[in-house]
Amino acid sequence: MNMEISRRQFMKSAGGGVAGTTLGALGFGGIEAALASSIRPFKLTGVTETRNTCTYCAVGCGIIIYSKGSLAKGERADIFHVEGDADHPTNRGTLCPKGAALLDMVHAETRLKHPMLRKPGSDKFEQISWDVALDRIARLMKDDRDKNFVARNRDGVTVNRWLSTGFLAASATTNETAWTTYKVVRSTGMLVFDNQARV
Repeated sequence: MNMEISRRQFMKSAGGGVAGTTLGALGFGGIEAALASSIRPFKLTGVTETRNTCTYCAVGCGIIIYSKGSLAKGERADIFHVEGDADHPTNRGTLCPKGAALLDMVHAETRLKHPMLRKPGSDKFEQISWDVALDRIARLMKDDRDKNFVARNRDGVTVNRWLSTGFLAASATTNETAWTTYKVVRSTGMLVFDNQARV
């Protein structure tokens, strides 16, 4: 098979081959890989890697959170990078646009960082502790269940229903956490129960 090549094409390909051969002979062939491997260990010096699950949807992609600062020494751990976990079987290191922007969500000024309570008649929210928030939630749930629990229906059949309160579960959880959540919610008699993944 005859292949015609112009003089200009020949000079371009020959020049490129000579340049590549020369760089390889001088030891520049793997320079990019060598540079990357020499820099990365220094980048991670004094850094804490924390594996977690992306909080956005029900896919459950694995992420690695990089932070500086030792909590054991009383320092604040500042998150400076979030990336996909290459060892995670769900996403194998990839992230969608929302997951790739997790760092922006972490540092957003509008992100809710503490439990907030707006008292009846008030026009503003007040910061409260987790102990106060969880105690209040438990108290309100108990009072509502005591008031609205249905042990038997009109025909006298035992039903043990609690219809006045519902529960929305998180989607970014493990199977074990989801199973435990289901058991706890159903054991209270709650029928209105759904998952964030379906909403």
